[in-house]
Amino acid sequence: MKSFFKTWKQDLPAGLVVFLVALPLCLGVGLASTTISGTHLVEGVPNIFSGIVAGILGGIVVGIFSGSRLGVSGPAAGLITIVLGALVSLGSFEAFLVAVVLAGILQVIAGYAKLGILGNYFPSSVIKGMLAAIGITLILKEIPHAVGYDKDFFGDQSFLQRDGHNTFSELFYALKSLQPGAIAISVISIFLLVLLEQSFFKKMSIFNLLPGALIVVLFGIGINSAFPYFLPEFTLNSTHLVSLPVASTLKEFTSFFTLPDFTALKNIEVYKVAGTIALVASLETLLSVEATDKLDTHKRQTPTNKELKAQGFGNIFSGLIGGLPITQVIVRSSANINANAQSKLSTIFHGILLLVTVLFIPKLLNLIPLASLAAILFVIGYKLAKISIFKHLYKVGLDQFIPFVATILGVLFTDLLSGIGIGLVFSIFYILKRNFKNNYSVQNKEIDGELSCTILLSEEVTFLNKASIIQKLNEIPNDSELIIDGTNCSKIDFDVKEAISEFVNFVAVDKNINVKIINIRLGK
Repeated sequence: MKSFFKTWKQDLPAGLVVFLVALPLCLGVGLASTTISGTHLVEGVPNIFSGIVAGILGGIVVGIFSGSRLGVSGPAAGLITIVLGALVSLGSFEAFLVAVVLAGILQVIAGYAKLGILGNYFPSSVIKGMLAAIGITLILKEIPHAVGYDKDFFGDQSFLQRDGHNTFSELFYALKSLQPGAIAISVISIFLLVLLEQSFFKKMSIFNLLPGALIVVLFGIGINSAFPYFLPEFTLNSTHLVSLPVASTLKEFTSFFTLPDFTALKNIEVYKVAGTIALVASLETLLSVEATDKLDTHKRQTPTNKELKAQGFGNIFSGLIGGLPITQVIVRSSANINANAQSKLSTIFHGILLLVTVLFIPKLLNLIPLASLAAILFVIGYKLAKISIFKHLYKVGLDQFIPFVATILGVLFTDLLSGIGIGLVFSIFYILKRNFKNNYSVQNKEIDGELSCTILLSEEVTFLNKASIIQKLNEIPNDSELIIDGTNCSKIDFDVKEAISEFVNFVAVDKNINVKIINIRLGK
């Protein structure tokens, strides 16, 4: 226990920063999940508090069971579409909560089945592209909030929106609805955050205990409270502030929680939804784990199987008390890392802060301008998508740079998982291209005026090399000697053996090529 609090001086301020970032994001995801489009009848639509429940449990429950030192979990914007579709297909929020509980159980099973290893199969260029794309998305998505246009929910990361707008068209509408108070708060907040990053301020112990994000939030509350007295037209109303539900009594507070209806276990749709949530939430978690480990300055590795179990426990608890599905999320994890967190105490502390503040000071939280929070996310976004990252990947080579850029464009114009898929396609293309050329080498010699060509096969030759080997065999000139040497080869796929056999028995005979096979059994 003593070692758990060893780095509390770094972790508690970091947890406070994560809390400030997580609060509006949890509310935003909760708000978006309450909106059912069309004429579908859904009983017990989740209230905005469902996102806060998931944030609290993501911090405390997942934080306790997780092996990730810096990862932060909570409700994810990427799951909103699944939540809304599931509510329509199941017909009630209580039935949906059963699916969340089952999804958590599936994740725990996946952890014990050691399926967390899947997270190791995502290329570095794609993960870096995902981080840069999230950074760019944060900047683009927070511009409207920074200028006082708050029609879209805070924390949205998808390109297309349900109102028909998209990331770029939203900027156009924002420019037509400028709020001078929001602009003033966001510009000064960004200036303060940059100023507080300078070494002069970092040397002062007070700024190690009071993170820049807290100073910016307090400044935002203070200046907006002063606007009515000095610049009334600059005053931001409640639509531009955090909007947390306020309970006047304990009974009213407990009414924010919803219990699952386990009679829904008779509905086959519940199991389909559970499987979908478990799959998507686990993928997003594994991707975030990989990304978070890359951002960690100490390069510590998260045990992914343990993480799946922790996410499963979090979703079980979330489903039992009315919360949304939980995943590890990169924006909050990035905020945690940028705030100099050292252990998972920070993520647990952020969950405790969410619980305590919504219980005792919700009215104070509702004074926070969204423009202040947008400024914090601007800085996080910039750190994720620095120009130096693009330059480095370009210098490494096109086989890294192109999947990196493809992932960025994919995430920007679709969503997180689709963008990752697009990046993987480009990465696989370069893998196939390398396999097309590798796994054998060619040596050409001229002996007594006759050409002798030797093809040396590498340790393992797969069907991926079949096309390039056939191409090389067909390039052997007439009336020459060919040696195919498999001395160093431990495995040759049947497809390659068949191609070599056909060449020896037919093409080589027609072209008068003398073929010698060394240490390769072609069979009959």
